[in-house]
Amino acid sequence: SSSSSCTCMQPTMTTADLSTTLAGIPLTSVIYNASGPRTGSSAAMAKIAASQSGAVLAKSATVASQKGNDMPRTWHDDSGAASLNSEGLPNAGIDYYISTQTIQETMGDNPSNKSYMVSISGKTLAENLEMLKKITSAIQDGDQSANIAAVELNLACPNIVGKPTIGYDFEQMEDVMKQVSSLPCFTSDKPLFPLGVKLPPYFDRPHFEMAAAILNKYKHILSYAASINTIGNALAVDYHAEMPSVRANNGYAGLSGPAVKHTALANVRQMRELLDDAIDVVGVGGVQSGRDAFEMILCGARAVQVGTCHWTEGPKCFDRISDELREIMEERGYGKVDDFRGKLKEWSKEGVAVSRNARLAEKKSKEGGNGDVLMKKGGDGDNNQQMVLIAVLFAIIAVLLADKFQ
Repeated sequence: SSSSSCTCMQPTMTTADLSTTLAGIPLTSVIYNASGPRTGSSAAMAKIAASQSGAVLAKSATVASQKGNDMPRTWHDDSGAASLNSEGLPNAGIDYYISTQTIQETMGDNPSNKSYMVSISGKTLAENLEMLKKITSAIQDGDQSANIAAVELNLACPNIVGKPTIGYDFEQMEDVMKQVSSLPCFTSDKPLFPLGVKLPPYFDRPHFEMAAAILNKYKHILSYAASINTIGNALAVDYHAEMPSVRANNGYAGLSGPAVKHTALANVRQMRELLDDAIDVVGVGGVQSGRDAFEMILCGARAVQVGTCHWTEGPKCFDRISDELREIMEERGYGKVDDFRGKLKEWSKEGVAVSRNARLAEKKSKEGGNGDVLMKKGGDGDNNQQMVLIAVLFAIIAVLLADKFQ
């Protein structure tokens, strides 16, 4: 009934704990950066490390450094609802991102012991295998103070000319995972480092099932799946110039930002349902607020990445989103992230009533706030205006009367 109360709404006085683990790695916060925006250099990544971001994930690397596509290769809708990018993977090359110097410059003193992670997106399978070998050598031979906590393999980009994105070509996806799993770093009893994959968005249930089935076969080496990458082949038209808004790739680009959030939520929920429990799910796509992050976690995300918002707002977004999420948790009586992770409820009439009452309360609160503002605005200022208007009216009447009796 509408009078039923929800225990999750009871407030608590304790400070909510945002920490979590991903692939067994402790994260100081459930929220951290997605690979891509503002991650190309140690100077940029150091700002992420200094924020409330729970970890630092480096730019997706290729074997050699590359400049990427011609400018302009990005576009942001004026309303903030959507962004496009066709960057072409500009990066400094894998050697830069796994070097002791880069990691130390990025992480600094690292008092909270945050994790540094590497992302790879080779132009071919051979490139990805080569980079994984380089990472293996860096971990085995490198300075222990420059620790690489995990590696994220991008399956959401093409690897073979004329072939689809890896994550959409299940035969190719199977081959990639098979060859990766045969590397020495993964053939021992315990992998040398946790491996994650970045997935493209899926839209049909059979595709979810096929992708999950392949990943589940490699659960002995695969620690997490980040879902989703951008929605491919979107197009923004410059209305005034009657041309694409993005120069690169004839205007076709990856769609991100709030426009993809609901697709991302569905992908996170479906993947959490289909993947083995040993494989964590990282939610990414359209996260702009603590509420967005809360919804991702509710759908089963072990951690939440922020990309486009970091791009447009800068690293202070991690502080704001973390603070907003903490406030939501405290309002609802959740002391830690595990208290609500993956606990999205079934639709019910009772839930509708709870939602309706909450939205009405929010509306009244806003209207009450606006009323207070109006009262404040309408105080002395409006009274003064009324007095002036009355005085002017009296003056006009006096002039008219004077004319009449002359």
